[in-house]
Amino acid sequence: MKDGNLTDEVLTEEVFTEEEKGIFDLYPELARVERRNQNGWREIKSFVLRGQRLKDYQISALKEHFHDYAVVYDQSRCLDFGQVFGNGNPVVIEIGFGMGESTLRIARENPDVNYLGIEVFLYGFSKLLANASKENLKNLKLMRFDAVQVLQDMVADNSVDGFHIFFPDPWPKKRHHKKRLIQKPFAELLTSKLKKGGYIYCVTDWEDYAKQMLEVLDSVDGLKNPYGGFAPERPWRPETGFERKGLEKDYVINEVWVEKV
Repeated sequence: MKDGNLTDEVLTEEVFTEEEKGIFDLYPELARVERRNQNGWREIKSFVLRGQRLKDYQISALKEHFHDYAVVYDQSRCLDFGQVFGNGNPVVIEIGFGMGESTLRIARENPDVNYLGIEVFLYGFSKLLANASKENLKNLKLMRFDAVQVLQDMVADNSVDGFHIFFPDPWPKKRHHKKRLIQKPFAELLTSKLKKGGYIYCVTDWEDYAKQMLEVLDSVDGLKNPYGGFAPERPWRPETGFERKGLEKDYVINEVWVEKV
Protein backbone atom coordinates (compact mmCIF):
# COMPACT_ATOMS: atom_id res chain seq x y z
CA MET A 1 0.00 0.00 0.00
CA LYS A 2 2.44 2.59 -1.19
CA ASP A 3 1.71 6.28 -1.41
CA GLY A 4 3.96 8.54 -3.41
CA ASN A 5 2.86 11.72 -1.61
CA LEU A 6 4.34 11.28 1.83
CA THR A 7 6.07 13.54 4.31
CA ASP A 8 8.32 12.75 7.25
CA GLU A 9 6.83 12.55 10.71
CA VAL A 10 7.67 15.18 13.30
CA LEU A 11 8.37 13.34 16.54
CA THR A 12 6.18 15.23 18.99
CA GLU A 13 5.72 12.23 21.31
CA GLU A 14 9.37 12.06 22.41
CA VAL A 15 11.60 14.66 24.06
CA PHE A 16 15.31 14.46 23.28
CA THR A 17 18.44 15.97 24.77
CA GLU A 18 20.71 18.11 22.61
CA GLU A 19 23.18 15.23 22.34
CA GLU A 20 20.42 12.89 21.19
CA LYS A 21 19.27 15.45 18.65
CA GLY A 22 22.84 15.46 17.40
CA ILE A 23 22.42 11.80 16.50
CA PHE A 24 19.47 12.78 14.30
CA ASP A 25 21.61 15.44 12.65
CA LEU A 26 24.18 12.73 11.92
CA TYR A 27 21.60 10.15 10.82
CA PRO A 28 18.38 11.99 9.93
CA GLU A 29 16.79 8.73 8.76
CA LEU A 30 16.82 7.58 12.40
CA ALA A 31 14.34 10.32 13.37
CA ARG A 32 11.60 9.06 11.09
CA VAL A 33 9.50 6.13 12.29
CA GLU A 34 6.51 6.17 9.94
CA ARG A 35 5.28 7.61 6.66
CA ARG A 36 2.28 9.91 6.37
CA ASN A 37 0.63 11.55 3.41
CA GLN A 38 0.66 15.29 2.82
CA ASN A 39 -2.55 15.74 4.81
CA GLY A 40 -0.97 14.12 7.86
CA TRP A 41 -3.16 11.03 7.54
CA ARG A 42 -2.05 8.00 9.50
CA GLU A 43 -3.51 4.57 10.09
CA ILE A 44 -4.32 3.40 13.62
CA LYS A 45 -0.98 2.66 15.22
CA SER A 46 -0.11 -0.29 17.39
CA PHE A 47 2.75 1.57 19.06
CA VAL A 48 3.25 4.62 21.25
CA LEU A 49 6.60 6.39 21.24
CA ARG A 50 8.13 6.58 24.69
CA GLY A 51 10.95 8.85 25.76
CA GLN A 52 13.86 7.59 27.87
CA ARG A 53 17.22 9.32 27.98
CA LEU A 54 19.95 7.45 26.16
CA LYS A 55 23.09 6.50 28.05
CA ASP A 56 26.52 7.50 26.78
CA TYR A 57 27.30 3.99 25.51
CA GLN A 58 24.11 3.98 23.44
CA ILE A 59 24.93 7.31 21.83
CA SER A 60 28.47 6.13 21.11
CA ALA A 61 27.17 2.90 19.59
CA LEU A 62 24.81 4.80 17.32
CA LYS A 63 27.61 7.08 16.16
CA GLU A 64 30.05 4.24 15.53
CA HIS A 65 27.90 1.33 14.39
CA PHE A 66 24.66 2.69 12.92
CA HIS A 67 25.53 1.62 9.39
CA ASP A 68 26.86 -1.75 10.59
CA TYR A 69 23.49 -2.79 12.01
CA ALA A 70 20.74 -0.42 10.88
CA VAL A 71 18.61 -1.01 7.81
CA VAL A 72 17.09 2.28 6.66
CA TYR A 73 13.48 2.49 5.55
CA ASP A 74 13.13 3.18 1.84
CA GLN A 75 9.66 2.92 0.35
CA SER A 76 11.07 2.29 -3.12
CA ARG A 77 13.40 -0.53 -2.06
CA CYS A 78 12.53 -4.21 -1.70
CA LEU A 79 14.97 -5.84 0.68
CA ASP A 80 17.34 -8.40 -0.79
CA PHE A 81 18.09 -10.43 2.33
CA GLY A 82 21.05 -12.11 0.67
CA GLN A 83 22.58 -8.70 0.14
CA VAL A 84 21.59 -7.38 3.58
CA PHE A 85 23.17 -10.30 5.46
CA GLY A 86 25.72 -11.47 2.93
CA ASN A 87 24.42 -15.04 2.83
CA GLY A 88 21.39 -17.15 1.95
CA ASN A 89 20.50 -18.28 5.46
CA PRO A 90 16.86 -18.32 6.70
CA VAL A 91 15.45 -14.96 7.76
CA VAL A 92 13.32 -14.36 10.86
CA ILE A 93 11.77 -10.95 11.57
CA GLU A 94 11.02 -9.89 15.13
CA ILE A 95 8.43 -7.16 15.54
CA GLY A 96 8.70 -4.97 18.63
CA PHE A 97 11.80 -6.37 20.33
CA GLY A 98 11.68 -3.93 23.27
CA MET A 99 15.06 -3.90 25.01
CA GLY A 100 16.29 -6.71 22.76
CA GLU A 101 17.26 -9.06 25.57
CA SER A 102 15.80 -12.19 24.00
CA THR A 103 16.63 -11.04 20.46
CA LEU A 104 20.32 -10.82 21.28
CA ARG A 105 20.46 -14.26 22.87
CA ILE A 106 18.46 -15.97 20.11
CA ALA A 107 20.70 -14.44 17.43
CA ARG A 108 23.84 -15.39 19.36
CA GLU A 109 22.73 -19.00 19.80
CA ASN A 110 21.54 -19.42 16.19
CA PRO A 111 24.35 -18.08 13.97
CA ASP A 112 22.98 -19.89 10.91
CA VAL A 113 19.74 -17.87 11.00
CA ASN A 114 19.49 -14.19 10.09
CA TYR A 115 17.38 -11.91 12.30
CA LEU A 116 15.84 -8.55 11.42
CA GLY A 117 14.50 -6.75 14.49
CA ILE A 118 12.02 -3.90 14.12
CA GLU A 119 11.41 -1.48 17.00
CA VAL A 120 10.36 2.19 17.16
CA PHE A 121 11.46 2.74 20.79
CA LEU A 122 14.82 4.51 20.41
CA TYR A 123 16.16 3.45 23.80
CA GLY A 124 15.60 -0.24 23.07
CA PHE A 125 16.82 0.10 19.49
CA SER A 126 20.09 1.73 20.54
CA LYS A 127 20.59 -0.68 23.46
CA LEU A 128 20.34 -3.73 21.22
CA LEU A 129 22.54 -2.08 18.59
CA ALA A 130 25.18 -1.43 21.26
CA ASN A 131 25.06 -4.99 22.59
CA ALA A 132 25.11 -6.54 19.11
CA SER A 133 28.14 -4.45 18.13
CA LYS A 134 29.90 -5.37 21.36
CA GLU A 135 29.49 -9.05 20.49
CA ASN A 136 30.19 -8.42 16.79
CA LEU A 137 27.09 -10.36 15.74
CA LYS A 138 26.89 -10.79 11.99
CA ASN A 139 23.39 -12.29 11.74
CA LEU A 140 21.39 -9.41 13.25
CA LYS A 141 20.11 -6.21 11.63
CA LEU A 142 17.78 -3.56 13.08
CA MET A 143 15.16 -1.12 11.82
CA ARG A 144 13.53 1.79 13.61
CA PHE A 145 10.28 2.14 11.71
CA ASP A 146 6.64 1.11 11.75
CA ALA A 147 6.71 -2.64 11.13
CA VAL A 148 3.47 -2.65 9.16
CA GLN A 149 4.84 -0.19 6.64
CA VAL A 150 8.18 -2.01 6.46
CA LEU A 151 6.37 -5.23 5.56
CA GLN A 152 4.08 -3.52 3.07
CA ASP A 153 6.80 -1.58 1.30
CA MET A 154 10.10 -3.42 1.68
CA VAL A 155 9.54 -7.15 2.23
CA ALA A 156 8.77 -9.42 -0.72
CA ASP A 157 6.02 -12.02 -0.57
CA ASN A 158 7.14 -15.56 0.28
CA SER A 159 10.54 -14.39 1.50
CA VAL A 160 10.48 -14.77 5.32
CA ASP A 161 11.03 -17.97 7.30
CA GLY A 162 9.45 -16.82 10.55
CA PHE A 163 8.01 -13.97 12.60
CA HIS A 164 8.54 -13.42 16.32
CA ILE A 165 6.08 -11.20 18.21
CA PHE A 166 6.85 -11.39 21.92
CA PHE A 167 4.67 -9.53 24.42
CA PRO A 168 3.11 -6.92 22.13
CA ASP A 169 1.27 -4.07 23.83
CA PRO A 170 -2.00 -5.65 25.08
CA TRP A 171 -4.01 -2.40 24.98
CA PRO A 172 -6.06 -3.77 27.90
CA LYS A 173 -8.99 -1.36 27.79
CA LYS A 174 -11.77 -2.65 25.58
CA ARG A 175 -12.10 0.61 23.68
CA HIS A 176 -8.43 0.27 22.71
CA HIS A 177 -8.59 -3.31 21.45
CA LYS A 178 -8.69 -2.02 17.87
CA LYS A 179 -5.10 -0.82 18.41
CA ARG A 180 -3.81 -4.31 19.08
CA LEU A 181 -1.25 -5.48 16.59
CA ILE A 182 -2.68 -8.95 16.01
CA GLN A 183 -5.73 -8.23 13.87
CA LYS A 184 -6.81 -10.14 10.77
CA PRO A 185 -5.45 -7.67 8.16
CA PHE A 186 -2.05 -7.72 9.84
CA ALA A 187 -2.08 -11.51 10.18
CA GLU A 188 -2.88 -11.78 6.47
CA LEU A 189 0.02 -9.42 5.72
CA LEU A 190 2.39 -11.62 7.76
CA THR A 191 1.12 -14.73 6.00
CA SER A 192 1.72 -13.22 2.56
CA LYS A 193 5.37 -12.58 3.47
CA LEU A 194 6.01 -16.10 4.81
CA LYS A 195 7.56 -18.88 2.81
CA LYS A 196 5.66 -22.15 2.75
CA GLY A 197 6.44 -23.90 6.01
CA GLY A 198 7.29 -20.60 7.69
CA TYR A 199 5.89 -19.75 11.11
CA ILE A 200 4.37 -16.98 13.21
CA TYR A 201 5.29 -17.22 16.90
CA CYS A 202 3.41 -14.95 19.33
CA VAL A 203 3.74 -14.79 23.11
CA THR A 204 1.67 -12.76 25.57
CA ASP A 205 0.87 -12.68 29.28
CA TRP A 206 -2.54 -11.09 28.68
CA GLU A 207 -5.14 -13.87 28.59
CA ASP A 208 -7.86 -12.27 26.48
CA TYR A 209 -5.26 -11.07 23.97
CA ALA A 210 -3.91 -14.62 23.75
CA LYS A 211 -7.40 -15.86 22.94
CA GLN A 212 -7.76 -13.13 20.31
CA MET A 213 -4.44 -14.21 18.78
CA LEU A 214 -5.70 -17.77 18.48
CA GLU A 215 -8.98 -16.66 16.96
CA VAL A 216 -7.41 -14.27 14.48
CA LEU A 217 -4.67 -16.60 13.30
CA ASP A 218 -7.13 -19.49 13.01
CA SER A 219 -9.26 -17.37 10.66
CA VAL A 220 -6.48 -16.70 8.12
CA ASP A 221 -6.42 -18.87 5.01
CA GLY A 222 -3.11 -20.60 4.56
CA LEU A 223 -2.22 -20.87 8.24
CA LYS A 224 -2.37 -24.04 10.33
CA ASN A 225 -2.10 -24.43 14.08
CA PRO A 226 -0.36 -27.78 14.67
CA TYR A 227 -1.41 -27.75 18.32
CA GLY A 228 -5.09 -26.91 17.94
CA GLY A 229 -4.69 -24.29 20.67
CA PHE A 230 -1.87 -22.79 22.69
CA ALA A 231 1.61 -24.10 21.89
CA PRO A 232 4.14 -25.58 24.30
CA GLU A 233 6.95 -23.31 25.44
CA ARG A 234 9.90 -23.13 23.06
CA PRO A 235 13.03 -23.94 25.11
CA TRP A 236 15.13 -21.66 22.90
CA ARG A 237 13.07 -18.55 23.69
CA PRO A 238 14.76 -16.80 26.63
CA GLU A 239 12.79 -15.43 29.53
CA THR A 240 12.96 -11.63 29.54
CA GLY A 241 12.93 -9.16 32.41
CA PHE A 242 9.48 -8.03 31.31
CA GLU A 243 8.27 -11.61 31.37
CA ARG A 244 9.72 -12.21 34.84
CA LYS A 245 7.76 -9.25 36.17
CA GLY A 246 4.57 -10.77 34.80
CA LEU A 247 5.32 -14.14 36.34
CA GLU A 248 5.88 -12.47 39.69
CA LYS A 249 2.31 -11.19 39.40
CA ASP A 250 1.10 -14.72 38.59
CA TYR A 251 0.35 -13.88 34.97
CA VAL A 252 0.05 -16.91 32.69
CA ILE A 253 2.34 -16.91 29.67
CA ASN A 254 0.48 -18.10 26.57
CA GLU A 255 2.28 -19.06 23.36
CA VAL A 256 0.76 -19.26 19.89
CA TRP A 257 2.52 -20.97 16.98
CA VAL A 258 1.08 -21.27 13.49
CA GLU A 259 2.63 -22.35 10.19
CA LYS A 260 2.02 -21.50 6.54
CA VAL A 261 0.79 -24.51 4.59
